[in-house]
This record gives sequence, structure tokens and C-alpha cells, in this order.
Amino acid sequence: MIGVIVTGHGKYATGMESALRLLAGRPEKFTAVDFRQEDTIDDLEFRLRDAILDMSECTGILIMVDVFEGAPFRESVEMKDKMSNLPIEIVTGVNLGMLMQVNLSRGYVSNVGDLADLAVDEGRKQTLRYVYSESEAEYDD
Repeated sequence: MIGVIVTGHGKYATGMESALRLLAGRPEKFTAVDFRQEDTIDDLEFRLRDAILDMSECTGILIMVDVFEGAPFRESVEMKDKMSNLPIEIVTGVNLGMLMQVNLSRGYVSNVGDLADLAVDEGRKQTLRYVYSESEAEYDD
């Protein structure tokens, strides 16, 4: 199974984990790594390293990050470079819909690169602008 690590600023990662548990149950081989205001870059690095090492028996590791170029992203890239012996992919801009799809897809997707591509595709599908139409007005009370 491919392991999943979600990381981000504040309590973003544990918030995503909480929402995923509510909607889909407790995920396997899943770790949330927060980068809290009181943390140093070293704290984040150590927690990411430990999360990766805990999943070293997985067929791959997908790190899902809140925003591109933030500290969690940069540290994830650094960990991928340092642990080049492990198949690690990184996806940024994680949203709950894509996280749910990734979690469900790990049962049949065995290549971490394919899972990263699936995550990006699903993220695009989950991001849209809703426009209210007059045909929906009949449902308003």
C-alpha cells in the first residue's frame, strides 16, 4: 500500500485528517504533520522525516501539501531528496475531495506516480465555480 502524509500550515493537516475520518473512516498508512506557529523548520523536518521512516515499508509515499513553496512544501522536497532511496511523490494544493479520492484509490493503484497524477486530476475536478441558475430558484423557500 502507498502511504500518505498530509502536511501544511497551522492545523491544516490534522484538520484534513479529522474531516477524512468523519467521511471515510480511519485511513491506513496515513499521517498528518502540522507546521504550527510555534514550530521551527527543524521541528517540521524531524516530524516529516519520522513520518516518512514510519512508512518506509510502503510501496511508495505520497506527500500532500497545502500550498506550493511554503515551508511544508520546501521541507517535503528536501526530505524527498535526502531519502532518494524511497519512492516519494509530492502534490500541492491538497483539498478534501482529492484526499478522499487518493485514500480510496490506494486499494487498487500501486504506483505512487500514478496516484500523484490521480490526485492532481481529482483536485482539478474538485475546484470549480458554482453559478446559481434560475432553474434552481424553485427550490428556495
